[in-house]
Amino acid sequence: MRIPLKASTRRGLSVIRRLARAALGATQARWRRSIRVRVVTTTLVVSAIVVAVLGVFLMQQITNALLEAKERAALLQLDDGVGIAQGRLATGPSDPETLNDVVTTLARRSGTAGLYEVILIDDRDPGINGFSSNAIKPDSVPARLRVQVERAPASNPYRTYGRLSYDDGTSTAGLIVGAKVNAYQIYYLFPLNQERQSLVVVQRTLFGVGAALMLLLAAIASLVTRQVVIPVRLAAQSAERLAAGRLEERMKVRGEDDLARLATSFNDMAANLQEKIVQLEELSKVQRQFVSDVSHELRTPLTTIRIAADVLYEAREDFDPLTSRSAELLQSQLERFEGLLADLLEISRYDAGAATLDAESIDVRELVLRAVGDTEDLAERKGSKIVQQLPGEATMAEVDRRRVERILRNLLVNAVEHGEGKDIVVSVAADRDAVAIAVRDHGCGLRPGEAHMVFDRFWRADPARARTTGGTGLGLSISKEDARLHGGWLQAWGEPDQGCQFRLSLPRVAGAELRGSPLPLVPPEVELRRAPYAELKLEADA
Repeated sequence: MRIPLKASTRRGLSVIRRLARAALGATQARWRRSIRVRVVTTTLVVSAIVVAVLGVFLMQQITNALLEAKERAALLQLDDGVGIAQGRLATGPSDPETLNDVVTTLARRSGTAGLYEVILIDDRDPGINGFSSNAIKPDSVPARLRVQVERAPASNPYRTYGRLSYDDGTSTAGLIVGAKVNAYQIYYLFPLNQERQSLVVVQRTLFGVGAALMLLLAAIASLVTRQVVIPVRLAAQSAERLAAGRLEERMKVRGEDDLARLATSFNDMAANLQEKIVQLEELSKVQRQFVSDVSHELRTPLTTIRIAADVLYEAREDFDPLTSRSAELLQSQLERFEGLLADLLEISRYDAGAATLDAESIDVRELVLRAVGDTEDLAERKGSKIVQQLPGEATMAEVDRRRVERILRNLLVNAVEHGEGKDIVVSVAADRDAVAIAVRDHGCGLRPGEAHMVFDRFWRADPARARTTGGTGLGLSISKEDARLHGGWLQAWGEPDQGCQFRLSLPRVAGAELRGSPLPLVPPEVELRRAPYAELKLEADA
């Protein structure tokens, strides 16, 4: 029958379980993180096992030594008693008074301490249990020992261990030795109280010494480990500060041992790393400055070339076919060159930290429609169709219109270029805190590891493949920076022959922290293929 627990009892048990789990978790975390705890704990466990084994071995040896000494003393006492009894009982059958007197005389020889008791049994009178000293019961002698003594030659001793019982109902462990004297059996019974007390004292002493030894070993292990762990911990802290950007961090070098060599090597590594990083920073500054200067300086001659190219392009119908085609090529390549310069200038602004956000509350669906309208002609030429999955109500968010439109155009152009003529799906979703836009193509996809590389500057999935849409190789890099400027995410997913999906997630309020996205990064149909039972489970839940 199950007895129901009170609500207060259940709450108390729940609190105890939570505290126990928290304590266990804290202990496991400390075990994983602290070399010192592991070394000291291991030392304690190993020393406890060694002390236990040695303690058991010593107790066995001491016990055997005490019992062997007791047996030798008992056999000497028995031999002395047998000699006295033979003299008193050599005349033949004796009356009970004489037998009692023999038992009393032999027992009196044990002294006032009562080192042993004596029992005398007459083999010729089985109806009498025997004669004993100091109220010890004759049945304290085991039947097995009686049979051995009865069948043995005269004066041949036997011994065993058993319980000594007294008339007052008490009992104790004891050593029993016996021999045959004429027609009688004489037994000496030695209580083992003193030996037991001695063993208890020895056991307590071994336990105390073992505990003290374990604590001493743990203290030694803690001290030794401290000398090693503290420098290692300081090295770890220095490495963390170095990784955080504090390139001037150095370790103190003490002595000439292995830890000192570690500190010296760390300092040398930090110095070399600081020097290389400074060199790279200077080189990067020079490179960014060079790109910015070149981009600005090229705009003036490019403007002049653009004017001349526009004149030639407008008058191309008056030229011969070869010259007319040259004017068209000049126009298209100038447009591509202008796009490259614009992208380089935008990248230089991000590198210089000069990019700013001009946020306003806008319906995100409007930005998607404008970006799709700008890309539809290209999609038609490629044989692709852009499918829109937009919510029925306004999806407002505080964003920079120009930057978000640029992100969407870059994603759509990239999807059309790599979509292999298949449909492009644009999805929009929003929740209370964020808005997300996903652009899905069904083209060649990405290989493992390329989902992060796709945002690198000038990176191309297939370097041997020629661009057909005039991209600069900076579009996705700029889009990534635009998303980061909003405090959002731009992420990519792709699998070979499964296409790609790019997801833009932005906070609905400018400056708010983005904690999640309303749209999944991996398309739902791919997730269903990965988990073949998911669809069945959804149907069962429905």
